[in-house]
Amino acid sequence: MLHTKETEIACNLAKLIFEHKGQRVVVLDLRSLHTWTDFFIISTVTSSTHQQGLQRHIKEFAQAEHIDILRRQRKAPAEDEWTLIDMGTIVVHLMTEKARMFYDLERLWSEAPILWKAES
Repeated sequence: MLHTKETEIACNLAKLIFEHKGQRVVVLDLRSLHTWTDFFIISTVTSSTHQQGLQRHIKEFAQAEHIDILRRQRKAPAEDEWTLIDMGTIVVHLMTEKARMFYDLERLWSEAPILWKAES
C-alpha cells in the first residue's frame, strides 16, 4: 500500500471526525479500483446538529490544508440522512445509522483496503 501525503491527509481528516464524535469512522483506499476519487471517509452521525458540526470542522480542515470542496453543499433538510462532501481525491460520507445500514458502502466497496478505522 502506497503511503502518500494524500493518504496522511485522509487519515488525519478521519481522526478529526472521530475526535468530534463521528462513529465507526473508516477510510477506504479506492485508488486501485477507479480514477474518480482516491479515498472514501465514512462516518456515522447521531443527529442533524452533529452532522452540521462535523461539516464545519471538515470545512475548517480543508481550508487549513488548502483543499477545495468541489461540490458546494445545498441547504440540507434537517431530516437528511446522508451528506456527501467532495474534496476531489477525498470524498466524505456523513450518514445516519439508518442510511449507513441501508447503503452499506463498506460492503459495496469491500475490495478497497481499509487505511484507518476508529477503534470504537
